[in-house]
Amino acid sequence: MPAPLPTLSAQADRLVELGLHEAAGLTAAQVREAAEAGAPDALLVIHPGRVPPSALAPLLERDGKPGFVVADMTDVDTFAPIDVAMPPQAVLYLLNGVERGDAMANWSPDEALPAITAAGRTPLILTEGIMWLLQQPEALERNRCFMTIGSRLRKANGSLDARTPALWISNGTGRDGAARRHAPKVGWCWAGNRHTWLGFASAAGRSALRAVAT
Repeated sequence: MPAPLPTLSAQADRLVELGLHEAAGLTAAQVREAAEAGAPDALLVIHPGRVPPSALAPLLERDGKPGFVVADMTDVDTFAPIDVAMPPQAVLYLLNGVERGDAMANWSPDEALPAITAAGRTPLILTEGIMWLLQQPEALERNRCFMTIGSRLRKANGSLDARTPALWISNGTGRDGAARRHAPKVGWCWAGNRHTWLGFASAAGRSALRAVAT
């Protein structure tokens, strides 16, 4: 598993460095002040309503190559939190006890979700997974990648689209293109399928940072 997360002050600096404070409608000082109020060993996250996955994915980097969203996921920004307790009215919040879920490798999303919730944990949503890798790129490893099944796309009839978002490393094949080999990749898998190299990222919970609540 990856090393402990960077300190919250270092995470705040990273968000500012990437310009994400502006995308969230905050000043650099607000982000840094909020980080000072947070508990240690947590992930500092921007609410998914402020910065969409399509804007976050290109900020990822591995081996000098930027991240990307797969070509057949043009609707990535319409995937939203489902059955996940989000901190209300929080621009910034903390994600506590983040784990990659390696022990669930070769489970399907349909199998993993009830097991995660039964353990008193919550599945990560897609933006949380990306922001984790922005702070801790080494959390994404060959054959140790993860899904973010807290995000799903609901159809007009109320049923769920069968795709579930995931983050892994491109092999540079197919429509990815050889130039993207080894790049971080936002893609999807079927909810009923299993993959030996994909775990299920989850957290112990989420908590709001009142200093930047709206």
